[in-house]
Amino acid sequence: MGKGDKKTAKGKIAMGSFGKTRPHKVKKAEPAAKPEDKKA
Repeated sequence: MGKGDKKTAKGKIAMGSFGKTRPHKVKKAEPAAKPEDKKA
């Protein structure tokens, strides 16, 4: 197992492919705007 193995993370890095072993970078979701408290 190594660079030639499609099922390992090292092999996926060498081939430039993605999958369960090497997922894409996930963008962090922007925090939702908080509704401002309206106190009378």
